[in-house]
Amino acid sequence: MTHDELIATARTALACLDLTSLNDNDTTADIHKLCARAQGVHGHTAAVCVWPRFAKLARSLLPDSVAVAAVANFPDGSSNIDRAVRDTREIVDAGAQEVDVVFPWRDFAAAPALLAAVRQACTGLRLKVILETGELQDELRIGHACRIALDAGADFLKTSTGKTPVSATPDAARVLLGAIATDAAVCSHVGFKPSGGIRTVADAALYIGLTRDALGAEAVTPQRFRIGASALLNDIEAVLGDAGRPAAATGY
Repeated sequence: MTHDELIATARTALACLDLTSLNDNDTTADIHKLCARAQGVHGHTAAVCVWPRFAKLARSLLPDSVAVAAVANFPDGSSNIDRAVRDTREIVDAGAQEVDVVFPWRDFAAAPALLAAVRQACTGLRLKVILETGELQDELRIGHACRIALDAGADFLKTSTGKTPVSATPDAARVLLGAIATDAAVCSHVGFKPSGGIRTVADAALYIGLTRDALGAEAVTPQRFRIGASALLNDIEAVLGDAGRPAAATGY
């Protein structure tokens, strides 16, 4: 990658970043810091992603140009529909714009009803379905999960929670992108979000390239491409000429 390409990639990664803090011990002070970092000197991130209990606070700290995403059924992806819907309603009531829900990957039979209930509970919001591809492992199972999520009305397919040993991988990304690209009903509007373990602009470049190849250059925008990360912002700022402040500690 040339210097100019590195700069361009860093700018794209920043614009498409879901700056994330999903630690068990997060505090209001952590969310204040996260939201401040999302509005840096080089531009703002696409969104911040937090626990539902912090979504209202995050929304109050950010301009309309930065979306608030919060997680449902996270991180374990249980098959408890009531819990997933309760999380989702808390996110909606907080005024957030996006819901990142974990697919019940241990119980495929429960997935259609759970995702349909979440989709109904957040009508009008962007719904990202986290497939936990590192746990599914097998491409056929990942593809099956993609099909269930798309049929339920997912706006994004997301690889991982960032809480398991294996997060985003190029192989899993290709399966998710292929599921979107080969479905005529969704290929023009559904997006892709790799998450977990993406810490450098070079890491981000790999997923930007895969998305461009599968969905076209027009898909590499915040409307259809996100990166779930926190540490990545340090490298983006370094590339763009600012060493940056320490990233929030996170499993992402």
